[in-house]
Amino acid sequence: MKKLIFLTFCVLLGLPGLNAQTYKVVTSVESIVPNGLGRSRIINAMEDKDYKEFTSVQTEDDNTRNKSDRSEIRVKNFEETKLLNFYNLGGIRFQNIAANDALITSMINDMTANGWELVFVSSAVESEGGKGDGQGIFITRYIFRK
Repeated sequence: MKKLIFLTFCVLLGLPGLNAQTYKVVTSVESIVPNGLGRSRIINAMEDKDYKEFTSVQTEDDNTRNKSDRSEIRVKNFEETKLLNFYNLGGIRFQNIAANDALITSMINDMTANGWELVFVSSAVESEGGKGDGQGIFITRYIFRK
């Protein structure tokens, strides 16, 4: 009977921790600027920010704004892993894409080895699109859960 009570007590103590989850976002930015002039990186923030510190509430009666300085939002501690650009002087470089895939795979494998689970991936392309189209990035956000 004592063992059953002790076991029940241990299970009840562990239940609140089952719901607690932490998320982490890692972003890859790959240049789609022609001639290899852009910069490509994997970015991983090494510090946390509380979004509530930079959030304001807008209502009809009251336009209270958060008075925090935008510079306080910046993260100064982050990892930056170099990637290769999609283009060089000869055009698109498939070897560069394969090399980036290998580095991103290595990052994902490292994160999962450290207890993180990849749960979402979101990608987008930003390009000027005008004549000459001299600017653009391919951005991917990897969202992990622990």
